[in-house]
Amino acid sequence: MKLKGTEILLKALEEEKVDIIFGYPGGAVLDIYDQIYKSNLRHILVRHEQGAVHAADGYARATGKVGVCLVTSGPGATNAVTGVATANMDSIPLVVFTGQVPTGLIGNDAFQECDITGITRPCTKHNFLVRNIEELAATIKEAFHIARSGRPGPVLVDLPKNVMAAQTEYDPGNVRIRNHEVLYKPAPKKMANLQTMLQEAKRPLIMTGGGVILSRAAEELTDLARKYRIPVTGTLMGLGSFPGSDPLWLGMLGMHGTYYANMAVSHCDLLLAVGVRFDDRVTGSIETFAPEAKIVHIDIDPSSINKNVTVDLPIIGDAKSALTDLLRFLEEHHYEPDGAPRQAWLSEIDEWREKVPLTYCRNEEVIKPQFVIQTLHRLTGGDALITTEVGQNQMWTAQFFSFDRPNTFISSGGLGTMGFGLPAAIGVKCAFPDRQVVDIAGDGSIQMNIQELATAAQYNIAVKVVLLNNGYLGMVRQWQELFYEKRYSQTDMTYAPDFVRLAEAFGVVGLRATKPGEVEEVLRQGLAAHKPVLMDFRVSREECVYPMVHPGESISQMALGTREMIN
Repeated sequence: MKLKGTEILLKALEEEKVDIIFGYPGGAVLDIYDQIYKSNLRHILVRHEQGAVHAADGYARATGKVGVCLVTSGPGATNAVTGVATANMDSIPLVVFTGQVPTGLIGNDAFQECDITGITRPCTKHNFLVRNIEELAATIKEAFHIARSGRPGPVLVDLPKNVMAAQTEYDPGNVRIRNHEVLYKPAPKKMANLQTMLQEAKRPLIMTGGGVILSRAAEELTDLARKYRIPVTGTLMGLGSFPGSDPLWLGMLGMHGTYYANMAVSHCDLLLAVGVRFDDRVTGSIETFAPEAKIVHIDIDPSSINKNVTVDLPIIGDAKSALTDLLRFLEEHHYEPDGAPRQAWLSEIDEWREKVPLTYCRNEEVIKPQFVIQTLHRLTGGDALITTEVGQNQMWTAQFFSFDRPNTFISSGGLGTMGFGLPAAIGVKCAFPDRQVVDIAGDGSIQMNIQELATAAQYNIAVKVVLLNNGYLGMVRQWQELFYEKRYSQTDMTYAPDFVRLAEAFGVVGLRATKPGEVEEVLRQGLAAHKPVLMDFRVSREECVYPMVHPGESISQMALGTREMIN
């Protein structure tokens, strides 16, 4: 059966069970969009190509499936690069289709031509330029395989206009791809070594990262911690991989981690790190990170082992498989923790928790951003899918919204991309239309992609935006306060739109709270609406995120702020 390239693309997406695609049309992809018009594929028209990639990213993070987006050539493709780099840093499986000028014009500076495969080579897991129609079906299939296998990541497929218009024989049964997957099965000796280390340890600690969520290993990690009474801390990307309501959970570690998590890392004698990168925001000074601990690192990517932190026992493998093997090995060999030292360790952690709890100074006159997040958690019962923008709003969410399940905290970690939260929330809500999806935003970050309110309104994608509006680029201002003697250079954002009226102009419900007593009612109204809502909370202007580890210092050295510590 002879099919055009556009038909093969749609058939291939169908075979990959793609149910939604986010995109923005243009000249180089008009033939593809004409084919989409004739198909049953659900397409969401965003208002900017960056929004398309972030929406696909949010969909992928929430579902564990491969997210898909389609943009045109030239500026359409380059507008997508930030989203691609965001997904790459956090190992999110995406397939990004870009239009390209006809192959005969490549290299001639044709209208809306750019070398997008060259541009994205450093920020994709792999990319392809499809030069002839015979390669198309196998390339698409291979792209999905690469995106989801091993350590996941974004794959870009560049589609020249003449290739999509050409025809060839197509038989899905004859499409063959190269196998890129490398399976790492930890040797039994590794598990024996780890058991010995656990037996010798008096102060063990588990550090969980995004790899636990990507490998769907949250259940195994939770079983390990609870069965052997090992406390758990997590990176930003690891939030939700262990229940935030469990007494063994210490919260996030690192620059804005809890006092007791950072102290536990600094005093543990065994650190079991699962699916982490040992990012600089987590470790602080490398030389002083976990100074008393032997470190075990489980990760699927060999290049992550000993990259930032030298470890004592590397275990290369999928987190779910490795933890399953470990649980089985420990049970078969009748491992039991020594009760007295373990209880003493947990009691020491409880003393740190009691000494410096995660808290803030309340105010009856001014809305505190932490209070908004706590109230949101209470009203949703924690049963919400949360996206964030980047900055103080992101850190306060990580601190004060307790995540009990994986794939419920959706945020740009490695790249720290402002403007991520709103389009990501749209992608999440498209995947889970019956769930409450909330983007917790700052007034600076939301303006990066605020045009996507139109997307939410057009399709009645009922995302809720909780806007913590302090009239500043808050996190940058905080650094200027601490390190630049309050010289607030170009961080004052008081010249801004009226967000409520702007929301209404987009066709979205706009609500506002200016006093603490109004917070709960505004949240109740917003959450109850069956349409997209933006809730503008005018919060304390110069509130800082604490605890904070100053750059280059040990995570055991935390600035706690000068406020009264209360529960």
